Amino acid sequence: MTTVEWSECRVELPAPHNWLVLDLRTEDPETWARQVAEEHLVEDSPRELYDAFATDVLWYWGAARRQNALCASLLTPPDAPVLASYTVREVRVPPEAATVEALRAEVGRAEGPFFGTQLLEEVDLPLGPALRVQRMEPTAPDSVSGEIVEGVAHYVLPARFTGTALECRLLWSSPGLGEALAGMADELAASLRLT
Repeated sequence: MTTVEWSECRVELPAPHNWLVLDLRTEDPETWARQVAEEHLVEDSPRELYDAFATDVLWYWGAARRQNALCASLLTPPDAPVLASYTVREVRVPPEAATVEALRAEVGRAEGPFFGTQLLEEVDLPLGPALRVQRMEPTAPDSVSGEIVEGVAHYVLPARFTGTALECRLLWSSPGLGEALAGMADELAASLRLT
């Protein structure tokens, strides 16, 4: 069986009014990010807030494009900064490594550095079997001034395809939101559909 080339997927989000789906196909990301800031913030907001929000959105857009993400979203409650980012990208795996056990071994070999306990769990999702990974890691491992982010990633082996996996990853930097966002990551992974 040959691997199907995916060019687009759709994520059905549990709270769409709080999520901003990034337009990864736009040819003018700066204008798009400014429009998003205008729509997101109240009219009386200081110009600096518009600029800061647009800059943040543009940074996440660039990161998603560099990762060749199939789709990406930001958790942005009304008039609030970005709380979390969610990306889905394709990960090529050789046929002999297309098992949850092989994914577990690969994740176990990751160098890190990671903080606290790394939680690994096998789960069944509508798309297929998956490895759920929850851990904390620095944004800049080689720097003493980096930020620490927490995240949940689901590495899914879609039953309809061979030679590929999906990495569905939710990242956030506010530790107090960990439990709620970890649950949201599970909901997002369960709701993912391919188009």
